[in-house]
Amino acid sequence: MSDVIKNRYDFVILFDVENGNPNGDPDAGNMPRIDPETGYGLVTDVCLKRKIRNYVETAKEDAAGYRIYIKDQVPLQRSDAEALQYLGVDKDLKAAKKDDPALDGKIRDFMCQNFFDIRTFGAVMTTFVKGNLNCGQVRGPVQLGFARSVDPIVPQEVTITRVAITTEADAEKKGTEMGRKYIVPYGLYRAEGYVSANLARKTTGFSEEDLQLLWQAILNMFENDHSAARGKMAVRELIVFKHDSELGNAPAHKLFDAVHVARKEGVAVARGYGDYVVTVDEALPAGVTCTRME
Repeated sequence: MSDVIKNRYDFVILFDVENGNPNGDPDAGNMPRIDPETGYGLVTDVCLKRKIRNYVETAKEDAAGYRIYIKDQVPLQRSDAEALQYLGVDKDLKAAKKDDPALDGKIRDFMCQNFFDIRTFGAVMTTFVKGNLNCGQVRGPVQLGFARSVDPIVPQEVTITRVAITTEADAEKKGTEMGRKYIVPYGLYRAEGYVSANLARKTTGFSEEDLQLLWQAILNMFENDHSAARGKMAVRELIVFKHDSELGNAPAHKLFDAVHVARKEGVAVARGYGDYVVTVDEALPAGVTCTRME
């Protein structure tokens, strides 16, 4: 592992969807998530972190130090048990804590060293929470907010048919079945995130190597996750603000306000990324530099 990061970062992700559903809401028939008051589309932070985890898991293939803690069909207790086994701790965590007052830190360090997503995003590890250990809730240095569309979206409900009938009884009555799916014809979304060097140093050990992998995962988080339901999705640009210090040289909101995304003049309804212009103010606060990645 390389050295722990020493600089704070704030970043903006611009991604778009074409004829797809970027993040369906199961409580609304899997409609694209939307702010009912404004009509702007939403994509949850959980959805984006899932894509990042999936990319890292695909790229690293469970290499040492880059395993994924939050993954499909793998109980969290199974991964938690690895730390206890490594440290020779039995199931009585309260007794083990009395015997070794430094147990919290040892478990946290083991989990952070072995699981990239804990080192990055943090985690709530139920096994250790129930054992009244302070290491059960780890706050990660990388945090993401909800993504919101640049313009209001208009989800469309598309009726579909299929010739594959489910049951023999239905096959005797009809030759096709009806269904539906929701799409967003086009939407450009903006998400904002933060990287805390202070938390990386004090808690998880998030390193320079981890940071480069994070940028790579963000830029490619849709490339190995294509599906018919999500349509055509792509990260168009990643704008990174690097601070010269651990605690930062300017408030994050001022840096985010320096990123402007607007439709080109004369474009009434956007139907592609080329319909937008993205600019970043050149006059940034002292001690802050900007890098634009595509």
